[in-house]
Amino acid sequence: MGQKVNPIGLRLGINKDWKSRWFVDPRDYAKTLHEDLNLRKRMYELPESRNADISEIEIVRHPQKVTIVIHTAKPGVLIGQKGANIERIGLELQKYASKKINIKIKEVKKVETNSQIVAQNICRQLEGRGSFRRTMKMAVSAAMKGGAQGCKVRMSGRLGGADMSRTEEYKEGRVPLHTLRADIDYGFYEALTTYGKIGVKVWICKSDNALAGDKKEDAGLMPGRSRREHGDRSGPGGDRGGPRGPRTPGRGPREAGTRDAGAREARS
Repeated sequence: MGQKVNPIGLRLGINKDWKSRWFVDPRDYAKTLHEDLNLRKRMYELPESRNADISEIEIVRHPQKVTIVIHTAKPGVLIGQKGANIERIGLELQKYASKKINIKIKEVKKVETNSQIVAQNICRQLEGRGSFRRTMKMAVSAAMKGGAQGCKVRMSGRLGGADMSRTEEYKEGRVPLHTLRADIDYGFYEALTTYGKIGVKVWICKSDNALAGDKKEDAGLMPGRSRREHGDRSGPGGDRGGPRGPRTPGRGPREAGTRDAGAREARS
């Protein structure tokens, strides 16, 4: 299932966090969830966010307000001159929210290893009639140079204007999708070309062991005792009766062959 399911949803509570954080009455859950979906959808549709390279939108609900945290690689595009753009964004999003909105902007430092921004950049080049193979290789090599342990890009659609749609993939390094402790970032975006839509998926492995700092006790050991001390096995031989003594000379293969040949000569 690691190859099929969304890597972020599979790792929630392990090394990933929810993008919406709130608690409501179960009767209001569906209404609140649809409000979050509408806020995100409208945010991506705004002209101010078209070239802002938004990677993630977090929504945190408080009793009296809703905080929207926008992660972007170009905060200046969203803010605008003297905050003009951010004011227009707030007024537009307020139409879809039931409480007062507070917008915060966080800058994405390492763009090369952010899978959502990488997918958006690939789609932008595909819409500009760029070669899909060259685009894939450049994106993967940039991610590896940026410090990623592995990167995988998959495209699906009418690649290069072909009559039949197909899927192409390029990968470097290792992307262990079944290893839950691995920090894997996942992004998806669609390119609107003249031939139709092309879907782009990006997996980036940032760390092989995101839980390396957590020290967990072995379930089969007593706390504070090593595995060798647990069984009271001392000495190089453990509990097998101590070290072995000198081996007695045995009959090797060559000696056995010589004796068998002598026996055959005696019988003849």
